[in-house]
Amino acid sequence: MRKIRRPAVLTRRDALSTAAGIGVSLVLGRNGRAGAKEHSDAKVCVLTPEATEGPFYFDPKLVRSDITEGKQGAPVVLTLQIVEANDCAPLQDARVDVWHADGQGRYSGYARQEPGSTKGETFLRGTQFTGADGEVRFNTIYPGWYPGRTPHIHFKAFVGDRNVITGQLYFPDPITEHVYATNMPYRERKANRDTFNADDFIFVRQGGAETIVALKEKGGSYLAGLVVGIERHR
Repeated sequence: MRKIRRPAVLTRRDALSTAAGIGVSLVLGRNGRAGAKEHSDAKVCVLTPEATEGPFYFDPKLVRSDITEGKQGAPVVLTLQIVEANDCAPLQDARVDVWHADGQGRYSGYARQEPGSTKGETFLRGTQFTGADGEVRFNTIYPGWYPGRTPHIHFKAFVGDRNVITGQLYFPDPITEHVYATNMPYRERKANRDTFNADDFIFVRQGGAETIVALKEKGGSYLAGLVVGIERHR
């Protein structure tokens, strides 16, 4: 059996410093996702890699910014900016769907979930429409892990009725380890996390390094941001 090497658990300051100094700054030079507006003005956007939709998507037809539905976990404010990859022009009125697992690694709306069915539930799913700046914002929690996958959030963007991108966004491993060690319900899980970014086959094969969010802590929440470059006329 392959042994998973677990990163050392860092303090909050060390985790954020590591992400800022290694993961975030390295990728910012390639796709300019630190601040959507300032980087859009700098014309440094690129086409965001697509990733598999996975088996747990459905549209609950819930237009809302707060998708937590009372789920426990480290608070995350997620901002996505949808732009044209060729010139960084923001897309207004684009529909953006997000969905992800809760702190126990369960998706809403499906019967085969451990430790029990979530059929009929809609937690951690929602839709927003971009404004003139191309941005949407969701209040959510840090996603939990489940066997074989590193923590991630799924997203889709639509222009009119057309799905222009389906992707997954990720988090720096040092911060994930810190969040899981210091917050409920992650730290109460008995099983050990078995997959990190570098071990996740979808992350490795489908451009996950390009969709690690820019992340910082403010007021007890994690602020996560990503510029999503799309090509409407391909």
